[in-house]
Amino acid sequence: MPAPAVRGAPAAEVPPADCSLCPRLAAFRATTRAAHPDWFNAPVPSFGDPQPELLIVGLAPGLRGANRTGRPFTGDYAGDLLYRTLLKSGFATGEYGADPTDGLELRHARITNAVRCVPPQNKPETSEIAACGRFLAAELRASPSIRAILALGAIAHNAVLAAKGLKRARYKFAHSATHELPDGTVLVDSYHCSRLNTNTGTLTPQMFEAVIAGLAEQLGSLTLPDRSHSR
Repeated sequence: MPAPAVRGAPAAEVPPADCSLCPRLAAFRATTRAAHPDWFNAPVPSFGDPQPELLIVGLAPGLRGANRTGRPFTGDYAGDLLYRTLLKSGFATGEYGADPTDGLELRHARITNAVRCVPPQNKPETSEIAACGRFLAAELRASPSIRAILALGAIAHNAVLAAKGLKRARYKFAHSATHELPDGTVLVDSYHCSRLNTNTGTLTPQMFEAVIAGLAEQLGSLTLPDRSHSR
């Protein structure tokens, strides 16, 4: 079930369970459903605060991660690093148990992906990223509370720009780069927190923590509302 939208904002358009926009991804989903009928095996919905100040945009669900569990970054190494860092920075509460029923909650943050369905070899094609862009654009329209966007990787960075109708040439991806967008939103870049990037040293936990800590400090300066007593 999609999260409730901010009052006065349009409801975010979400892909149906049998979304057919991308034939290759639909075929892969059907194959995976046949092999693992107990997995989620559908477009993975966004997760987190329905009124986020921070939107985190990843690449796509992992085959044995979000595609299996139904929650972004849940059940794989990238999630271990992401959620541990969010807990450390105060963007999350509870305990991450790599399971959607672990009780973990995000505070002032929400997580989505540029591509909602798992792609073969974790590599979506350009046409698939473009087709799924409508859902990212809808997520942004439905959350006027967003003050900052964290793009995990260049594909997520470019997907955010496309969703906002902005040209890539003016906002080049670089780890820890900060871009002020015309609507006042801040786009911050990080290398993706994948096992490949951490194993090769492209991204260390310390580098990732520094990006998240910087966002926490930046958003803190905007006087984040404490809605913990209103839920």
